Amino acid sequence: MKILIRNGRVMDPARGFDQQADVAIADGKVLAVGKTPQGFAADRDIDAAGCWVLPGLVDLAVRLREPGHEHEGMLQSEMTAAVAGGVTSLVCPPDTEPVLDEQGLVEMLKFRAEKLHQSRLFPLGALTLGLQGEVLTEMAELTESGCVGFSQAEVPLTSTQTLQRALQYAATYGYTVWLRPQELHLGKGVAASGPLATRMGLSGVPVAAETIALHTIFELMRGTQARVHLCRLSSAAGVELVRRAKAEGLQVTADVSINSLHLTDTDIGYFDSSARLTPPLRQQRDRDALSAALADGTIDALVSDHTPVDEDAKVLPFAEAEPGATGVELLLSLAVKWSQDGQVPLSRALAAITVSPVQVLGRSLGELQEQVGRLAEGGVADLCIVDPQAAWTVQPQALASQGKSTPFAGYELPARVRLTLVEGRVAFERG
Repeated sequence: MKILIRNGRVMDPARGFDQQADVAIADGKVLAVGKTPQGFAADRDIDAAGCWVLPGLVDLAVRLREPGHEHEGMLQSEMTAAVAGGVTSLVCPPDTEPVLDEQGLVEMLKFRAEKLHQSRLFPLGALTLGLQGEVLTEMAELTESGCVGFSQAEVPLTSTQTLQRALQYAATYGYTVWLRPQELHLGKGVAASGPLATRMGLSGVPVAAETIALHTIFELMRGTQARVHLCRLSSAAGVELVRRAKAEGLQVTADVSINSLHLTDTDIGYFDSSARLTPPLRQQRDRDALSAALADGTIDALVSDHTPVDEDAKVLPFAEAEPGATGVELLLSLAVKWSQDGQVPLSRALAAITVSPVQVLGRSLGELQEQVGRLAEGGVADLCIVDPQAAWTVQPQALASQGKSTPFAGYELPARVRLTLVEGRVAFERG
């Protein structure tokens, strides 16, 4: 199908391109940006006047809840939510049921995702069998089946020796290990340690749970020369350690969730279980440090940390409620809001959800490394058209995700996706 997108403000942070231009698309590729090729006859003509034309977003943390948690989310519902938010490529962690620790399970998930013709799916393989923290998985086989890295998801490793072996193995073959820095024994609370948690009688997770884990990871990285991606930093102290590690030359990247970037522990309010999240929301100084680190590139990417949770699992006392929130449909709008509120250049906000996540994934994407997260001639036609003037209010029941719990319910957000293309096909169009 040939598509011509006219009169839009085309922005591609990967090459610093930002100007009004037409985009011609044919055979799933971007044929031209700027002057339409002579004789180009479009099957569909889209007037994007007043809108942004952006590369498709890349989200590094989207739980699809399938297989194993279909009551909380279906592959189809969460993929639909992704394209409704302009996300054309997503990474899913391995903590499904069964865990993504075998080649056949990964291939089945990718096959089912491809049949939906929506977002591109890049799975993470389990670092250890069953996420039990004892026996390493067959990383080479999982890579062959399409895994872009290896993770324990939210399950901390109990054995430092196992982590060392995993990093040694990954370094040998050039794989990336994705870790959420959290010390096992200190990380069992339900809220961030501090005056609020104490006053509310909630068990706390101290900042040390993150920093102790980071010290361990960095020390093992020095010995193994492994490449590590740190998932969802949450503290100012953690940010400072990552900044030092990068200055030292360690191969480390990091992301932060939309929740930690915009909210603090006070948003728990009167035991609001929609704010029961992992990692827990921390104090204002932590949020400010995370924002500054994302702005200056110490933190590479912004993620939705999309975790659909069944309503029955949220209508429980705060400490018993299941942690998690839907977020993939909010990623773009919250990135724009961060840009506006924090006076951060829009180009940086957009880079944090397009080209920067692709740089985190690196060569694990193969030939797609130079194509997704970008909008340039010859690249794949993964893009979204966004109306920057379309302020909208977050109404959980109106979200496409099967999980309706979000701490941003009732927020008025800027910018909304009007249309999403994946490989030149219309994957989503707002009526």
